[in-house]
Amino acid sequence: MKYKYELHTHTKYGSRQCGRTEPKDIARMYKEKGYSGIVVTDHYSPLTFDFFHGYFNPKKFIDCYIGAYLDMKKYEDEHFSVMFGMEIRHYATANDYLIYGVDENWLRQQGNLLLLWERQMSELMHSQGYLVYQAHPFRPGITRCNPDYIDGVEIYNGKTPKKSNEKAEQWARENDKLMVSGSDFHVPSQLARGGIITEKPIKNNADLLATLKSMDFEMIKTY
Repeated sequence: MKYKYELHTHTKYGSRQCGRTEPKDIARMYKEKGYSGIVVTDHYSPLTFDFFHGYFNPKKFIDCYIGAYLDMKKYEDEHFSVMFGMEIRHYATANDYLIYGVDENWLRQQGNLLLLWERQMSELMHSQGYLVYQAHPFRPGITRCNPDYIDGVEIYNGKTPKKSNEKAEQWARENDKLMVSGSDFHVPSQLARGGIITEKPIKNNADLLATLKSMDFEMIKTY
């Protein structure tokens, strides 16, 4: 038996400026498409939270951010796993980084992570054993970060042109980085455009980290 997992998803509430779909509807649609699980990677960025609330009221900021994941978690069952991740962007940059393995309780204890830069973010995430991937690194306006600061690269992104995805894969291979695929889901038309196919089920973030490190999976690419 094989299992399909979505690794790049945004909800209406956690990515409020660009997500348009309710968590319950996302879970339902992915189940209908035969996926065995999903990682909620809402935008932890200035796109989602204004400076005032992020800087001066970090608890409200985090409660709002995690709430969308907790809402989707209600629709988890024995055949469908819901895991917590994030897509972080810092102030004054267009670069996005997918974080896998992140723990919601750990995140509640942090300050405003938007104030960090790539090196600081890398050190902090790696101190917890999390994995850091640069998302869609060849989109217009995005610069490639120092490869020393990341574990991997999103080489296939469902919202990104084929040529840019191919450049991302080449860059990942040149720098000997882990690779991953994701739909970058925001609206129903972007459903199930990416993800991974595994031989073993992924039930939680520990399973996810082990699978990503092993690269023992097939990447979904829907050109």
